[in-house]
Amino acid sequence: MAGTVTLLAVPLAAEAQPTGKVYRIGYLAIASPTASGPSMDAFRQGLREFGWVEGQNVSIEYRFADGETARLPGLAAELVRLNVDLIFAVSSPPAKAAQRATDSVPIVFSGVADAIGVGLVPRLARPGGNITGFTTSNVELSGKRLELLKEAVPKLTHVAVFMNPTNPQVRAFRRETTAAAVPLGLTLEFIDVADPGQLPKAFAAITSQAQALLILPDPVIGTGMAQVRIAELALEIRLPTMERSRRFADVGGLMGYGTNLQEREAARYVDRILRGAKPGDLPVQQPTKFELVINLKTAKALGLTIPPSLLLRADQVIE
Repeated sequence: MAGTVTLLAVPLAAEAQPTGKVYRIGYLAIASPTASGPSMDAFRQGLREFGWVEGQNVSIEYRFADGETARLPGLAAELVRLNVDLIFAVSSPPAKAAQRATDSVPIVFSGVADAIGVGLVPRLARPGGNITGFTTSNVELSGKRLELLKEAVPKLTHVAVFMNPTNPQVRAFRRETTAAAVPLGLTLEFIDVADPGQLPKAFAAITSQAQALLILPDPVIGTGMAQVRIAELALEIRLPTMERSRRFADVGGLMGYGTNLQEREAARYVDRILRGAKPGDLPVQQPTKFELVINLKTAKALGLTIPPSLLLRADQVIE
């Protein structure tokens, strides 16, 4: 059975905080404030567990690109001009923008599918430079997500796949997903979705042959209200769905498989850096456990019977 990811232990009580200064953190995300809500909440909760309270001993400068990747370089540069003590970047595009904006301000990233592949760090164990954080296995997990879809829908042969063509890792996602489909006997139809506003058009492009929908990991179409809209539109056409996170199942998607929120664990690195640690000395962390969440209510609405063997392996079944 999959398990909830636990990358770094959280102490029961935070150590005494450095005194005499209110530290300033830059928070950089590609999604909108609304879509970023769960990530922000997890990050702030993690900070509180280490004794950092927003408005008391730490302030946070929030910058959101509202799904527009082209805005990220300017937002990152703005944070640098504000003399923040650290930049926390959610997902690959914001992390890359922050990396290009500064080689001196510490950067902590989360939700990056392949930190080495996208050029954020040369190695995981000792990244060097001013950047470190938390990477995921989302690229490699594409095959596992297809396997789980095949188990849920045994007669599955055709799968529609939503992907964001502006995502810097889209080629790797597509390559891995295509390779994984071959031994499963699946035919894939890839459909570009660059922002949530394109979802109705994307659903209209799904052919009648498609029996399920896979959403490739993306910080724009795989977050917040976009997840809700995908779940709603898929249910209207009775299409089983799979995405990267438990949040997707929580809002009505059929299944979510991947790591849990990394922002809470990333707060530990923020804490250590604010206390004097060098980012380059902190190893980039990888998840070792994953969780599967199945929305049984959605399955029933789809007229789909989930095999008992799959339900037994789920970390949570929503009824």
